[in-house]
Amino acid sequence: MKNQDSAMKLVSFLPKISYERQTTLLKLLILSIAAVLSFATRLFSVLRFESVIHEFDPYFNYRTTRFLTEEGFYEFHNWFDDRAWYPLGRIIGGTIYPGLMVTSAALYHIMHFFHITIEIRNVCVFLAPLFSSFTVIVTFLLTKELKDASAGLIAASMIAIVPGYISRSVAGSYDNEGIAIFCMLLTYYFWVKSVKTGSLFWSTLCSLAYFYMVSSWGGYVFLINLIPMHVFALIITGRFSHRIYVAYSTVYCLGTILSMQISFVGFQPVQTSEHMAALGIFGLCQIHAFVDYLRYRLSPAHFEVLFKSLVIIAASLAASVGAILTVTGKVAPWTGRFYSLLDPSYAKNNIPIIASVSEHQPTTWSSFYFDLQLLMFMFPVGLYYCFAKLTDANIFIIIYGVTSIYFSGVMVRLMLVLAPVACILSGIGISSVLITYMKNLEISSTQLSSKVSHRKAKQQDPSYPIKNEVATFMVALMTFFLVTYVFHCTWVTSEAYSSPSIVLSAKQNDGSRVIFDDFREAYYWLKQNTPEDSKVMSWWDYGYQITAMANRTILVDNNTWNNTHISRVGQAMASTEDKAYLIMRELDVDYVLVIFGGLTGYASDDINKFLWMVRIGGSTDTGKHIKEHDYYTPAGEFRVDKEGSPTLLNCLMYKMCFYRFGEVYTEQGKPTGYDRVRNAEIGNKNFELDVLEEAFTTEHWLVRIYKVKDLENRGS
Repeated sequence: MKNQDSAMKLVSFLPKISYERQTTLLKLLILSIAAVLSFATRLFSVLRFESVIHEFDPYFNYRTTRFLTEEGFYEFHNWFDDRAWYPLGRIIGGTIYPGLMVTSAALYHIMHFFHITIEIRNVCVFLAPLFSSFTVIVTFLLTKELKDASAGLIAASMIAIVPGYISRSVAGSYDNEGIAIFCMLLTYYFWVKSVKTGSLFWSTLCSLAYFYMVSSWGGYVFLINLIPMHVFALIITGRFSHRIYVAYSTVYCLGTILSMQISFVGFQPVQTSEHMAALGIFGLCQIHAFVDYLRYRLSPAHFEVLFKSLVIIAASLAASVGAILTVTGKVAPWTGRFYSLLDPSYAKNNIPIIASVSEHQPTTWSSFYFDLQLLMFMFPVGLYYCFAKLTDANIFIIIYGVTSIYFSGVMVRLMLVLAPVACILSGIGISSVLITYMKNLEISSTQLSSKVSHRKAKQQDPSYPIKNEVATFMVALMTFFLVTYVFHCTWVTSEAYSSPSIVLSAKQNDGSRVIFDDFREAYYWLKQNTPEDSKVMSWWDYGYQITAMANRTILVDNNTWNNTHISRVGQAMASTEDKAYLIMRELDVDYVLVIFGGLTGYASDDINKFLWMVRIGGSTDTGKHIKEHDYYTPAGEFRVDKEGSPTLLNCLMYKMCFYRFGEVYTEQGKPTGYDRVRNAEIGNKNFELDVLEEAFTTEHWLVRIYKVKDLENRGS
């Protein structure tokens, strides 16, 4: 009886809720579902495999986070890592963005304060899905400021499952971008609020959010150029006001001071060319405000004379100071990474170490559809509606959308920057289309109530005789698109972004799944079977994993800060055994690790990366003798069979990958030594290693480890 009474009381209470409150509760429910969905869709990898860290960079982040939680921030900030870049080492505190590590450590200590015991590894694994839920919420808030709550809910639902964002926020993807996208959108939200209100409160919050962004990811440079671009657009369109002046002056001054507290950033905001646009717009705001003050105080005739003089003096002074600072080196020129964003061919022609990274390659059209699907088509629709009703906030999202489209085309990695604005603009577009045609559906339902009203409606609007049919078709079409979007996102997430790169999986002909755990097998062998002070040489891609999982000293890693050192490793890989041995002795190498996919068909192996080793190895003075064309056939082909270049068939990398492979059958009906990646029988089979000896090869031959032989004892 008590339960029935409680139920009756609840039912009697529901009708008392106003329509506005019911709508608010429904919106909160939808937003909560989107946030939970965002977290859930990123757990495929945890359900399919055990809780593991993905990719390469996340292993360094995990290792440094673990050090931070165990040793404290002071030791972390002053940590000199002698396991990396032997014999140079690396000062960790001054060469990283610590926001990711500090966030994880803070969550870890908070949970332990409340006696929720959890390993720091699990905090790292689940951090990105957690922040993806926060991203859903801030996307809703930002889109709501740009249009309304309806568009915000659609945008939030879209970003919850969009593959372009899931690629960097799936469970185990413990990288800077996992929290940086949330920080970026939070900064944009507070910026839009600052522009709309001119409030010092919102401007200060924007500065704090920007500081969090700076501490998390080097992509903060995009923010500190995008916001000044917005202000400049408002100035040239005559929309500059006291609100803009207060907002930008606060954000620039406070944000710059805060950003300089990050050791890795230091004085860059006032010394590098990438930040000069923000400084220039700040000065322009002061001049504009001063001119407005003079216009108010002076007569039109006097003001015109003073204004012309002021413009000439200010422009001349700014140009002179800028030139002097640049010539004297006080303002550093643009970096190679920044140039590669403006000119897609710059890195390929000048900096091979940047061009060698797969994430830095130009984006193909198929990648846009793969990562965005429906958003590709609704993105311009959202832009149209923003142009149709220009406001200060809409101008910002238009600039963000256009610039992100360009940068995502230049570099695959920056698809991550495009995905949020694509969701926002698509949310605005879909919401506007549905509102437009849903109104027509409401009218037609009223018309169907009586034949008289239906005839009158036809008489009143003879130019639109099939309004109901068109509206029904458009609503059904948008519903179909949204359903296909959900299926596409689910498929992409499960097939492409849910398998950790360190644990590979493949489907056999019978549909069963086979797991390749060779990477962890090899790292565990290194940890258990080699001396603690062993130095391991590998290509830089695997440096972070070797250090974090095998706890062994490596020569180069994914930080790629020293091109000369990486070039030396590339020279060893591209040289003959005798020349490579001299380099390895010079670098105190004990073991060499290579990745080989010829047996299993794993395409991302070192043979397919070898030409980048040649290019980087030959890019310095010590490697001038290494020429890329020497590794091609006379016809200009890169081949590993008998037609291959003798220089290639006898280099150290070739011999380490294909040692004893000529004795192995890989496919039925194929000869021994058939490479399943290059689809060719290797050209150099029967050879022995002179300066190396095979130490360990994993079950599927994915990872091969060789020990460097000691110098021969020459006797007395």
